[in-house]
Amino acid sequence: MAKGIGKETKSAIKSAKKTKKTATKTTKLAVFIPCEVVDGETRVAGTPETIKNLVQHGLAVYIESGAGECASISDQAYIQAGAVISKDTHALYASVDIILAVNPPTLSQLSSVKAGASWISLGDVHAYSSDLLSTLLEKKITFFSMHGIPRISKAQSMDALTSQANIAGYKAVILAAQELGKIFPLMMTAAGTLHPAKVVVLGAGVAGLQAIATAKRLGAVVEASDVRPSVKEQVESLGAKFIEVPFDKDAEAQGGYAKGASPEFLKRQAEEVSKRVAQADVVICTALVPGKKAPTLVTEAMVQSMRSGSVIVDMAAAQGGNCALTAPGKTVVVHGVKIIGVNNIPATVPVHATQVYARNVLAFLLHLVHAGVLKVDLTDEITAGSLVTHNGKLVRGEP
Repeated sequence: MAKGIGKETKSAIKSAKKTKKTATKTTKLAVFIPCEVVDGETRVAGTPETIKNLVQHGLAVYIESGAGECASISDQAYIQAGAVISKDTHALYASVDIILAVNPPTLSQLSSVKAGASWISLGDVHAYSSDLLSTLLEKKITFFSMHGIPRISKAQSMDALTSQANIAGYKAVILAAQELGKIFPLMMTAAGTLHPAKVVVLGAGVAGLQAIATAKRLGAVVEASDVRPSVKEQVESLGAKFIEVPFDKDAEAQGGYAKGASPEFLKRQAEEVSKRVAQADVVICTALVPGKKAPTLVTEAMVQSMRSGSVIVDMAAAQGGNCALTAPGKTVVVHGVKIIGVNNIPATVPVHATQVYARNVLAFLLHLVHAGVLKVDLTDEITAGSLVTHNGKLVRGEP
């Protein structure tokens, strides 16, 4: 396993084998957690809690030095959990069996990964470049995308999209509250009454529902819109008002995801939503359709109708944005309205985003590993749903 590894890592691996008393004699799968290379990424795929669990299950765990720094996890904390820390990433990529990451591999990373290895991370298969897919196939990499975990009861502990969306929905409201020049709650003062902020949430999926709940906790008056009639009760249960629009039939895809709405529905929705947006202090955009550009729900005319000083947080910025004026990765002011287009909101909450993601990855990996072997069972819906490439073939198991 250590063939081609530098002296520093060879020594670390030798030492680790002596000290890992909890590992079984027959299980020697090697797992590597690298530093993330995407700009702005602060999360990491493992915590001391999950590393300890992996070691107890007989896996050897190697972590790139500094991988947990942005999530406030020191190398020493990983070492105490049973991991081996190394800076020799090229050697580890070339020798380990499984790589756990937050983001899909880059071509540079794949150039070092040994043929036949497994990679587990987030990643929308529809966004992969042809070069990336070709390299995954050429090197026979078994690539599992956490995006493809089905939303079923037995996979709840592995559902990374939900865990990250919850954090993003919360933080989107906090970002809005920070930028808005008003307070959110009703406040009675000796100088008079301060009226609560009006918040409109577009999209009532996991992120949208968390945004609604957070805005309500802060004391705002909240309204929400969605293409799926099934979410009306959930919205109202959180204390928000649902924006009524005659629904499309079959607007909800399998697994609870939204389908693309018809032009007729979008026109009706735009008419109703535009009335609320014009009166809103804050608009939170959360609408995404898997594999497609985010739908435009807030037009320039709607932005123009908003009061100066209002705030839009576009959680769909990385997929093109729900607001026509969103600049992905930037905050801009247009027509007196501040439009926040943060591409990776979960990364702004690195400690908890890492904590829940690492637990999701742990649950998924332990689901795959049996008796020291990573098994690819395509009859298992969790495995089949998340598998993108395997043994030189493109599977594309995402919704």
